[in-house]
Amino acid sequence: MSRTKMLATILIMSCCAVAIAKSKEEKQAEARKKAAETMERLYKAKPSARAGIKAAAGYAVFTSKSLKILVGGGGKGQGIAVDNATQKITYMKMREIQAGLGMGAKKFSVIFVFETKDGLQRFIDNGWEFGGQTTAAAKSGDGGGSLQGATSVSPGVWMYQLTDKGLALELTAKGTKYSKDDDLN
Repeated sequence: MSRTKMLATILIMSCCAVAIAKSKEEKQAEARKKAAETMERLYKAKPSARAGIKAAAGYAVFTSKSLKILVGGGGKGQGIAVDNATQKITYMKMREIQAGLGMGAKKFSVIFVFETKDGLQRFIDNGWEFGGQTTAAAKSGDGGGSLQGATSVSPGVWMYQLTDKGLALELTAKGTKYSKDDDLN
């Protein structure tokens, strides 16, 4: 291949890569859209959640994917945190590691509801959550079911978890880090 053809190929591939890469604004819009869809799913499943979230200081919504194979696994996701008083959105990301027995893959959404502004701000600034988890979930599309609901995760902080699709059976200890997404803020 001649140098000219090689340079032309590299130039075309570079242009394609740039065209495929999403802009910051597109990524922000995608995060807001996923959060809005998740909130509508929650309100449909638990209509009483709407009043509680509206009365709260703020909330955070994440969509995540995780994979577990035998004794290890991990996951990642994206989301937003919203201050109800100012409507300020903070773009966030989620990473998790898991240790324990299990097998499966799942796509899920997590909604945190913060009763106080301090609790919301601590979550945005620090965002660590450590804990154990037991999950028995089997859901695909509109069928299946899961054993999940609202849980108090710390004083003044409530969590809803919705399984989007996937199949998982696991008993794990996991560490999850929720943090600001510096690329999107």
